[in-house]
Amino acid sequence: MLGQKQFIHPTALVDPQAELHSSVQVGPYAIIGAHVRIGAGTTIGAHCVIEGHTAIGTDNRIFQFASIGAPPQDKKYAGEPTRLEIGAGNTIREFVTINTGTVQDAGITRVGDDNWIMAYVHIAHDCELGNHIVMANAATLGGHVHLGDWAFIGGLTGIHQFVRVGAHAMAGFQTRLAQDLPPFVTAAGNPAEAQGINAEGLRRRGYTPERIAIVKQINRLLYRKGLTLEAAREQIDALRGEVTEADADIALMQQFLSTATRGIVR
Repeated sequence: MLGQKQFIHPTALVDPQAELHSSVQVGPYAIIGAHVRIGAGTTIGAHCVIEGHTAIGTDNRIFQFASIGAPPQDKKYAGEPTRLEIGAGNTIREFVTINTGTVQDAGITRVGDDNWIMAYVHIAHDCELGNHIVMANAATLGGHVHLGDWAFIGGLTGIHQFVRVGAHAMAGFQTRLAQDLPPFVTAAGNPAEAQGINAEGLRRRGYTPERIAIVKQINRLLYRKGLTLEAAREQIDALRGEVTEADADIALMQQFLSTATRGIVR
């Protein structure tokens, strides 16, 4: 914010080795460790603990009592200097916990830009979050989970380790996800069952009716025609060229399906 100056409350404990931009604000009783870097315009609420090898970008708002950069909850972790990277413009609410990575993966937990992370959310080691994601209250990610851009994760939803959620997908309230959730698809239940596509979300992001119609065709081929996954993928590919702007959506779906390792919600 133009003209904003750094303010560190006198009760906060900031390690002298931490690197904070001159505009960062730190609330009462917050603790910031030696290996932490925080970018311009970010605010840290009261009683937050930010530790580990953690890099936080610009214009983030981290509310009181969040725990950011703590060691992973993994018994194999042996104190390696793994990392957490958080992008720009994120809102991280009360009691959120985000852990660093493990050497069994890339060693980095990543959170992208402009994500809305509500109270009591847990983001475990080695997770990768894209941009513009919403995680509602008390949603929980096991280790190594990947969330695509614009994904919506409902409150009290639990996602199993190594599961991937595609871009624009949506998991409803109290959903249990143990398999990959393809792009655009909405799912709910315990275990999760596919319900349709996130049409309202696509409309809000400027998708034309013609483009949404192609996404609906993709969904019908994948879920409503009784096709094998291989046959569905062949017919999805045949949709290319019908609506030029939707070719990117077809490519997104095909890439996701070709790399699914846990099976898909179906």
